[in-house]
Amino acid sequence: MDEASVGLSGYLDEYRGRLRNLFDSRLDLDTLALQRGLPPFAMREIRGSRALADLHALADDPLAAYIPAEYGGRGAHIKEGLAVLEATGYESLPLCLMVGINGGLFLQPVAKYADETFKKEVFRRFLDGKSMGGLMITEPDYGSDALKMKTTATPNGNGGVHIQGTKHWAGLTGWADYWLLTARPTGKNGEPGRDIGFYVADVTQPGQRITVEETFANLGLYMIPYGRNKLDLTVPAVQQLQPTSTGIKMMLDILHRSRLQFPGMAMGFLRRMRDEAQLHAEERFVGGKALADYDQVQARLAKLQADATICGAMCLYTSENAGLEVDSSSMSLAANSFKTTMSDAMHDAAQSYLQLSGANGYRQDHLAGRSVTDSRPFQIFEGSNDILYEQVADAVLKGMRKAKISRLSTYLAEREPLTQKASGAMSDLFDFDVDLTISQRKTVDLGRALAKAVAIGTVVEMGDRGYPTELISQAVDSLRDRIQGHLAHFHSPEAPGLVAGATSSPSWLGFVQS
Repeated sequence: MDEASVGLSGYLDEYRGRLRNLFDSRLDLDTLALQRGLPPFAMREIRGSRALADLHALADDPLAAYIPAEYGGRGAHIKEGLAVLEATGYESLPLCLMVGINGGLFLQPVAKYADETFKKEVFRRFLDGKSMGGLMITEPDYGSDALKMKTTATPNGNGGVHIQGTKHWAGLTGWADYWLLTARPTGKNGEPGRDIGFYVADVTQPGQRITVEETFANLGLYMIPYGRNKLDLTVPAVQQLQPTSTGIKMMLDILHRSRLQFPGMAMGFLRRMRDEAQLHAEERFVGGKALADYDQVQARLAKLQADATICGAMCLYTSENAGLEVDSSSMSLAANSFKTTMSDAMHDAAQSYLQLSGANGYRQDHLAGRSVTDSRPFQIFEGSNDILYEQVADAVLKGMRKAKISRLSTYLAEREPLTQKASGAMSDLFDFDVDLTISQRKTVDLGRALAKAVAIGTVVEMGDRGYPTELISQAVDSLRDRIQGHLAHFHSPEAPGLVAGATSSPSWLGFVQS
């Protein structure tokens, strides 16, 4: 049976059934949450049953959604990848991230930029041998400042590239068979150049192995191993990804597409938080009435509902605008807005569910408790949200300078495609002139508001396509409420400064009047 001919709904139904069977009958997620890693049999069940000897069997592996049809996959359609992430995230956020790492940070870059012969073998091993792959960018001294990484790639004169350096905080440390490594190619003088190269290491091959120097005790996401890795290996030159222009532009394309797919990872998780919180609020009685009857609880539940709608709208946008054929290197405004808005929504949703659950939720073996720690790193990995919010504002301010427009509402309504259609739903909020030389903290505040403006644009578009009006109105109202809060901070004249010597300030006890 041709995998590409199998309907998406049937593919997803079969996958969901496998997940539920695994977690309902063979594994207790609450118990598993207290352990690190994942039992080997669990990965076999999750990845499906296609065997090496049965090359024509149905590829029911969730990662088949990220592999082009000509290599035995389902076509590498963004829509299908997002749907797989949503189905996975509803059952387990760590497992969802594992799928996202393999799909968005390894398989998609390989599909777009790798040598034809090499990627054919990679995809075969993923489908038939159930291999896994990850990405290493971050270094101990260069996280957000990744372009200054010290890892080098030097041609050895024998058709290989010698890679040396140290990487850390790569998800699937010690587990992945393939690693996409970033390094700065050295010049004739032996010094690292300014560009970035991407190289695939196959750790099952001699000379390409990576040494795990330390495995971290990560605060959440127990299912996924992280650590520090020493790189001192040589890969064949054919395993270097080939950019269409520069390596830095290729890196932006890879990272922006990954950030645009954050809503896929968030979608299932947000739906689960909404459903669990709603059920608990209806069944828990306090003061003679259900929690769901209290206004403050309804405010929390309404935000959870709105976030699920907003996330769906972003998934719709990504599925139509971030295909592998698209160069997403210039899509920073959408990518950074989606990543920040959804990762904040994930952590807020977990906090709300925990608050409603009360003391019972404050446990590692309770979904509410572990959701707080599992969702938190999404605000840090792939770009700290504070930095990305600043970049959101900078992108808009740069456009305003170029267009010689000082009125923010005018720019959003007339010049920014992501917000033009929604200008009527929010123009009153942004009807002010912007000082193009504002402080960094104000830039971050403005970026938070602008990211929500981009979100309104996606929600309005989904509403125009027939999505339930009541849910669209709820989502727009929720985003407007958040924008007003962010802009209140932005317009506030108070900007507390840092006081020198505060660590040696006197104790309050000395000021007690007896």
